[in-house]
Amino acid sequence: MSPTRFRCVACGNLTRFDVVTDRRTKAFHHFSMGGELSVEDEEVLSESVIEVSCRWCGHGRSVEVLDAEASTGVLDAEASAGVLDAQASTGVLDAEGPAA
Repeated sequence: MSPTRFRCVACGNLTRFDVVTDRRTKAFHHFSMGGELSVEDEEVLSESVIEVSCRWCGHGRSVEVLDAEASTGVLDAEASAGVLDAQASTGVLDAEGPAA
């Protein structure tokens, strides 16, 4: 199963999101003789996304879930239109988010 992709409709962000998740797991906890914990064989029993907000603009109501086909299509369309190259050359797209 591939990870869920998101898109912020407000600013166009495809890469940076704060995601709050409720996860229930089963794991083997192995303690050393000195008391150090090592978690092994962790299995996710259930997982649900509680909240997603855009790291760039802060909106949570403008974030949409992209399916696998749509996320590939969005990235291909933007790359072929030169949107990603234009954003990179103007500094709009960087590791910290849009330029101020």
